[in-house]
Amino acid sequence: MDSTNGRRKNRSYLTWTDNMDRALLDVLVEHHNNGNHTANGWRPAAYSAAVKNVREKCSVEITKEHVCSRCKTFDKHCSIISKLLAHSDFGWDQDKNMLIIHNEDAWKIYIAKNKAAACYKNKVIKNWDAISLIFSRDYATSEEESAGGENAQEMALKGAEDVREVTQNSPSTSGPSSQDQGGTPTSTRPSQQCMSKRFRTEDAVFCMSGNIKNSFQISVKPNEPPEEPAKASPKEIFAALQEIPNLGRADLLRAYCILTSNDRKFESLVALPMDMRKDWLMMEIGKK
Repeated sequence: MDSTNGRRKNRSYLTWTDNMDRALLDVLVEHHNNGNHTANGWRPAAYSAAVKNVREKCSVEITKEHVCSRCKTFDKHCSIISKLLAHSDFGWDQDKNMLIIHNEDAWKIYIAKNKAAACYKNKVIKNWDAISLIFSRDYATSEEESAGGENAQEMALKGAEDVREVTQNSPSTSGPSSQDQGGTPTSTRPSQQCMSKRFRTEDAVFCMSGNIKNSFQISVKPNEPPEEPAKASPKEIFAALQEIPNLGRADLLRAYCILTSNDRKFESLVALPMDMRKDWLMMEIGKK
């Protein structure tokens, strides 16, 4: 009975306060920058430090499981908000810690396809700078890619059907056998039948693969420019910001949030001389 009660106690729901979140994120940011956040998760030292810091600063009993659960919540926030901020119709209010919707029609279209984002219209997410720094990944908006993939499949299937229709209507495979001049009935030769069968299978596969390969090119407008180079990774952006002299921690995080949501701005930053980068960043931060 005692062991059962102990397990239930460890699974008890924990209400996180703003102070607890701040104590947790302070440690996670430090360990993230020190390389203790890998693709497989946090190293044990990060969990231990996080639990200790929250306990000491907030006088609350928490466990590694509580930290893991909170990290999943932060990761969910980062995933949904980062994808939203990749669209020019949405922005982030640093003062209100809320999403900014510049175009209501665009919002309606977006949430129709991404229902999980609907609750973020008026949702307050504090510590976004730290959350985006720690949990940011290459959250690409994949609506266009998904649509392209569906079109590719449809075109491939249609191509296979067209091939079957052509082979079925071909003189060598359809209609009654003709008679030669001597009146002797002549049937379709076996070699012709084999060729037709090979055409139906091999050419169908070829048609499908060709359509899949070219489907994305077909869906792109002829006058569109070539595909842009790959975007800078969050690690590259963070490293570039660390090189800027006298850039405070809070300003660095705000700048990081701006640059990870707009790759064009990062290109503008690195194009400037080092002694002008801080002034330019402060101007960008002031616009938010």
